[in-house]
Amino acid sequence: MSILFIGTTEIIVIVLVVLLLFGGKKIPELMHGLGKGVKSFKEGMNGSEEPRQQQEDKGAESGK
Repeated sequence: MSILFIGTTEIIVIVLVVLLLFGGKKIPELMHGLGKGVKSFKEGMNGSEEPRQQQEDKGAESGK
């Protein structure tokens, strides 16, 4: 049995503990904030690649 394997029972226990700690009303707010954070992270990752691609394109044009 692997330490990293999480079964159905463990997931249910984790969900119950989170429900007890934060309450039913707070969980949707937490998930909304988490979703915004993930979206912001993805936009930041895409934004950091754009200048690099623009620099590569400019370098290719000047080399012609």
